[in-house]
Amino acid sequence: MNNPNFAGHGVYEIKVKGHIDEAWSSWFEDLEITTGFEEDGTAVTIFTGQLDDQPTLHGVLARIRDINLPLVSVNQVEVEMKDNR
Repeated sequence: MNNPNFAGHGVYEIKVKGHIDEAWSSWFEDLEITTGFEEDGTAVTIFTGQLDDQPTLHGVLARIRDINLPLVSVNQVEVEMKDNR
């Protein structure tokens, strides 16, 4: 990424296959956990929330990997810009 204002922190949405209970939220950096189904009936969980930096994002992704949840997508839905004043 070649954005001079990108600092790595922002709001992320991470989608995985399968359902996970909200009780896991603290293990996933207190991200909001929402479960649902795709149009084809596939169960999905979406983790949404503020992450401070790329290492934190990678930590969440490692935890998802560690409990064998298939990753569907990772999107940064809002970028926090640093105020350069």
